[in-house]
Amino acid sequence: MIPPSGEQYELVFGDQRAVVVEVGAGLRTYDDLLDGYPVDEMSTSGRGQILAPWPNRIAEGVYAFDGHEYQLALTDPSEHGAIHGLVRWATWSVVEREEARIVLEHLLHPQPGYPFTLLMQVEYRLGSDGLTVRATAENAGTTACPFGCGFHPYFWPAGVSTIDDMTLRIPGREPERLGSTVLDTAFTDLEPAADGRWRLQAGGVTVWADEAWPYVVLFTGDPLPDVARRSIAIEPMTCPPQAFRTGESLIRLEPGDGWSGTWGIQPAGR
Repeated sequence: MIPPSGEQYELVFGDQRAVVVEVGAGLRTYDDLLDGYPVDEMSTSGRGQILAPWPNRIAEGVYAFDGHEYQLALTDPSEHGAIHGLVRWATWSVVEREEARIVLEHLLHPQPGYPFTLLMQVEYRLGSDGLTVRATAENAGTTACPFGCGFHPYFWPAGVSTIDDMTLRIPGREPERLGSTVLDTAFTDLEPAADGRWRLQAGGVTVWADEAWPYVVLFTGDPLPDVARRSIAIEPMTCPPQAFRTGESLIRLEPGDGWSGTWGIQPAGR
């Protein structure tokens, strides 16, 4: 029997374990840090998924690029929008494999609403400092294309009973207890450390990202019964919601151009 998320690829480094899946090249589990999903279920609420060639929503599924208007399928009909890109349900192929490392690849062909050719890879690697994720994209077509990317892991409230008791330390801001605050919010102006990475602490875990990810979305899941306030999504993003419509931080890839970005999860004590 084939699991709903396809082939399962376990990564092992010391006492760390992570599982990456064939469908969407998603991150299904990482030790006891992630609110993932069982092997016999599909990902729901975006858990562990890659969001490309755009993260978040595009209102009405309509955007303009280089003088042309495009209509995407309304994959979020309740909000009348197109949500989280085109690759999270696609089959990704393994191109490199080691005990603690894997690289998966997907070639996105032109289609209605996104008539561009995009070659994407994602690398997951476990090491002494935790999990490192590197994503790359290349415009493999003949015309310029719009691009954005994000990742959607949910984190358990480690060390406390609920996410309400979690203390969030957003880069450049004072630490705050989450309390009853409802978040589906993009933050930017994330103050980097000397190594150029911003670091966000939530309870006992640190999520970090390099300069390719100038935004992070925090989502408490309140409208979604399967995750509502039992975990918090910490989502590195290249752009804010509606970037295909507003152009804010939208990446333009000319034919042959590439993009790459790296982020990671550092458990407490590593």
